Amino acid sequence: MELLSDDLLVDSYYMAVQLHLESEFIRLLLNEMERRGINPDSYRIGA
Repeated sequence: MELLSDDLLVDSYYMAVQLHLESEFIRLLLNEMERRGINPDSYRIGA
């Protein structure tokens, strides 16, 4: 996860949700965003 850029991490999260992927995978993405201090909603709006 550490190799992903912030942009790619957020995009991966939104794609995983859209494709209804495993909830555990989505949780991993959310945990990593939280660790980095990224709010996925405000990150996309600010981009």
